Amino acid sequence: MRTESQSVLNHEVPSTSSTTFPIDTVRAAFPALTRPPGFIFFDNAAGAQVPQAVLDAVNHHLLECNVQRGGRYAKSQAVDEMIVRARHSVADLVNARDPSEVAFGMNATSFIRLVSLAIGQTFDKRNEIVVTDIDHEANVATWLALERSGAKFSWWKVREDGNLHVDDLIPLVSSKTRLVACTLTSNALGSIVDVTAAARVAHASGAEIFLDAVHYGPHGSIDVQAFDCDYLVCSGYKIFGPHMGFLWGRRELLGKLQTFREDFIPDEPPGKIEAGTFAYENVAGMDAAVGYLETLGRSIAGNDATAKSESRRSALQRAFEAIRVYEESLSLEMLRVLEDCGAVVYGVTEKKRMSQRVPTLCFNVANLSPARITEELAKQNIGVRDGHMYTPRLMKRLGLPIETGAVRASLVHYNTVEEVRRFGGVLAEMTRSC
Repeated sequence: MRTESQSVLNHEVPSTSSTTFPIDTVRAAFPALTRPPGFIFFDNAAGAQVPQAVLDAVNHHLLECNVQRGGRYAKSQAVDEMIVRARHSVADLVNARDPSEVAFGMNATSFIRLVSLAIGQTFDKRNEIVVTDIDHEANVATWLALERSGAKFSWWKVREDGNLHVDDLIPLVSSKTRLVACTLTSNALGSIVDVTAAARVAHASGAEIFLDAVHYGPHGSIDVQAFDCDYLVCSGYKIFGPHMGFLWGRRELLGKLQTFREDFIPDEPPGKIEAGTFAYENVAGMDAAVGYLETLGRSIAGNDATAKSESRRSALQRAFEAIRVYEESLSLEMLRVLEDCGAVVYGVTEKKRMSQRVPTLCFNVANLSPARITEELAKQNIGVRDGHMYTPRLMKRLGLPIETGAVRASLVHYNTVEEVRRFGGVLAEMTRSC
């Protein structure tokens, strides 16, 4: 069964299931993937690698125009132009109505905190916030901190199948609900949440919805209009860019937020959201990362006329549709090798439900601690992660000690089936010797 968010993902984009994904071309774009000793990057949920185009953009900025914006000289004006260009790029990436709805900053967490602090100043009869036990702690603790401002909380809880269900949200939302905060995709389980349906429930009672798209970003097409959300945050370094974050919000809502700003900054987005100086070189890199995805989408079109005529947004959708189809094959292969090793995989495991997850898999193996598994894989130049994945409440829900948690292998579109099998071979050898 497909969710609304997956329907949005496929909207007006032809299927590429019969098209061979250009994995060799993709991998050639990422210098880190070809450097000895042949490291396998299976910790992409903590940050993805970057293509050469991103390295070039960051390098160009630092060499040619590493100055403050707002000056009357050419190098400063080049920074202004780059920021405008990047804002348009990210606006296309998320399908914003206007580029001014996009703000740049340090990371997603800082933006969640900025919005939560502003919303905390607006409580009246609507002082209830819905949070989930599947979310990254950044999208939980920032809201719980508003308790001292009078906020009350309801918990939207994950079911046994490893996902949030909108039927469970409905009774939590009322005329007292100010906001629903939830993720698009679990950074631990890889489950894709039906956020469009969640937005419908929130808006029906006059509440707003805040989405954390950090983990979904490299896997699917973000569409704030189709999701019908009110706020959305993401991190550039998860989407093949440098360390930075961005916030999207409905312009009318951003205009009402009470934010810190210098007196000379107009009380209008995006300036009122971007206090101080952000890392311009990283914004230049984010612009290039969107360019990489756009180029991938145009190359997959296979028809020169189509590739040249379609909009950047259409090219990005095409890229993510191809990524979605390819990554489903990675998820299936990961599930196969983990099953062969006797691993317990948490979350969506049924083959018919692969469209409801991304290739991020948390698992445990009997008689092997998560730390030992990651250490042994590291010796074979395979990077995975162990622990609670910044989701302590989810670990508790799964019955796992927060101190040890689970092992997480998180793949993206530059990973290969061959890498999955090498990973499986090392894990199988460990299970035989334990």
